[in-house]
Amino acid sequence: MTDSRKGGSLSDVATTVEYQQMLRGAALRVTRPRVAVLSAVHAHPHADTDSIIDAVRRDVPKVSHQAVYDSLRALTAAGLVRRIQPSGSVARYEARVGDNHHHIVCRSCGAIADADCAVGEAPCLTAPDDSGFTIDEAEVIYWGLCPGCSTAQSSSSANLA
Repeated sequence: MTDSRKGGSLSDVATTVEYQQMLRGAALRVTRPRVAVLSAVHAHPHADTDSIIDAVRRDVPKVSHQAVYDSLRALTAAGLVRRIQPSGSVARYEARVGDNHHHIVCRSCGAIADADCAVGEAPCLTAPDDSGFTIDEAEVIYWGLCPGCSTAQSSSSANLA
């Protein structure tokens, strides 16, 4: 498992100026909502849209839901954030982009952690039969129980015996 910010070029806590530079570098107009959304995604890896809206509203109290949705869409299209949606879950966003990492999802509480590609440099991009597609990303999701849920389940099982 790795820190969601590992693949990025920013330190753990980026500044507003760095977020503005990222937006300009992606040919996006710099707006307060976009900077706040980018900051929220960096600060809260794997957050859902509602959590991002709550975080953004701490910086920009009157931001609309639509402005956050539009910002997330633009940031995702520009490759500044990544949208993931594990089966049975709402969409979530992260700032770790460009390294083809995967995810581990807890079946019980829904916690999500990053997992580096299983072997070497993105070997999972080589499909046995690509059917003529040009593959640029592979998405793998590992499912299980996080340490907290695993311990709770073990305790519950022990109490039943």
